[in-house]
Amino acid sequence: MSEDTYSAFMQLLKDDPRYRMEAYQFVREALSFGQRFHEEQIELDEEEEEDLDLECFDEDEDDFDEELESWDEDEDVERHLTGQILCQAIRTYALQQYGLLAKVVLNSWGLHTTGDFGEIVYNLIGIGMMRKSKSDRREDFDDQYDFEEAFVNDFEFETSEESGQS
Repeated sequence: MSEDTYSAFMQLLKDDPRYRMEAYQFVREALSFGQRFHEEQIELDEEEEEDLDLECFDEDEDDFDEELESWDEDEDVERHLTGQILCQAIRTYALQQYGLLAKVVLNSWGLHTTGDFGEIVYNLIGIGMMRKSKSDRREDFDDQYDFEEAFVNDFEFETSEESGQS
C-alpha cells in the first residue's frame, strides 16, 4: 500500500468511524474470495460449453494491492462482481472463516446489514482502493439478506462425513 493510499485510508477511518479497520480488510478479502470463486465458475461453465460442443458437434494484503493494480481492462470485466454477488461471496466467506460466530464478528466491526457492505465498498472506491463499473450502484448492496437469517438461522453444521474426515 503506497503512503498516499495508507494516508487516505487512515483519514477514511477518522472521517467515517462506523466501521473498524477489520471490516474493510474483511470486505477486501471477501472480494478476492468471490473473484476466485467467480472465475472458477466461469471456467466450469466454459468446460461445460466445450463438452456440449463436443457432444453436439463431434482463474496477503500487499499481494492483493498489486493484483488490483495489475488488472487490465479485460480482466476487470471478467473479475467484476456485482453488489449482489459480492454480498453472497461475503456471506460464504464469513461462514467459512467464522462459522456460527460470523454474525457476532461482523457486528463487532460495525457490520449489521448488507447495506454496510455497500458503504465499505463505496468508501474504498472513494479513496481509490476499489473500482466500480458504470452500472454499479451503492443501492445494489441493500437488503440482500438478513444477518440473523443468513448467519444464524440458516447455519448448517458440517458433520465429519460431509467434510471428508473419518
